[in-house]
Amino acid sequence: MSWVLLAAGAQLINAFVALGDKYLVTDEKRMPKPFVYAFYTCLVTAFWLVIYFFGFIPGLADYGVPQFANVKTPTLDVVALSFFSAYTFFMALVSLYGTLKRADTSDVMPVVGAVSAIGTFGLSMFFLGGYSSPDFIWGILLLATGTFLVSHLRFTSNIALAALHSGLFFALHYIAMKGLFVATNFDDGFFWSRIALVLFALSWLLVPNYLELIRDQGKVTTRKTGVMVFGNKILAGIASFMILKATDWGDVAVVQALDGLKFVFILVIGLALSRFLPEAAQEKDTSFRTVVRKFSYVIIICIGFVLLFK
Repeated sequence: MSWVLLAAGAQLINAFVALGDKYLVTDEKRMPKPFVYAFYTCLVTAFWLVIYFFGFIPGLADYGVPQFANVKTPTLDVVALSFFSAYTFFMALVSLYGTLKRADTSDVMPVVGAVSAIGTFGLSMFFLGGYSSPDFIWGILLLATGTFLVSHLRFTSNIALAALHSGLFFALHYIAMKGLFVATNFDDGFFWSRIALVLFALSWLLVPNYLELIRDQGKVTTRKTGVMVFGNKILAGIASFMILKATDWGDVAVVQALDGLKFVFILVIGLALSRFLPEAAQEKDTSFRTVVRKFSYVIIICIGFVLLFK
């Protein structure tokens, strides 16, 4: 059951990544513009192409390390899916960071995760003919209920819409990536999706307004902030790799259901370590009533994940 621990560890890392994102976009001295933070996030993903060089080391290919030998000249389908996955991922990030800037991490991430899970499940059933468990209706209902409770009790309408937008675009991104891996092999699809993500981000430099926005932020961004952004995204990449390996070694349904642990970790870390976290990353309301409410809807959403991917 080592793959279960691997998946759980990945969700713990993802919880710290989410809190790091919250701090970076909320602190006006760091990376307060969601669009610019999404831009740099996409550029950092190019770093993960370095992993292909490890494929030259004998024996590592047996452990799933990607290899350049499996990368092919992309077909039109691969190019289209790669850029669609890049577009959806970028837009999802902009909405996610904008929501994190205005609301608590423990409120935002469960809603985005629940909407993404429902959207991914529905789209995979429609486009990919995915399997539905007998309890999937109950899972969807619980995810929807948890999402409604958070959005109704904790969000303004604008924040709720931004969170829904982020979740839907993450769902579209996951489906595009799945379609990409179906159209080609994992090594090839992962390589071209990273290339497309970087090219899509760089294309914003051709738009004068966005170029000026990025330049203005670059003038005030310190080296410390740059290191924090890079480090946070490297952690996110490590967590993603751990989840992929856990999926490879174990039960994909259990790995997906364990995504709910991330919300529990975010809430516990946010409350337990509140005094040690930067003010920008702290929970705004830690009253007993609010904490009980948050634990209640997190539990509802976690149960929904388990039933949906049972």
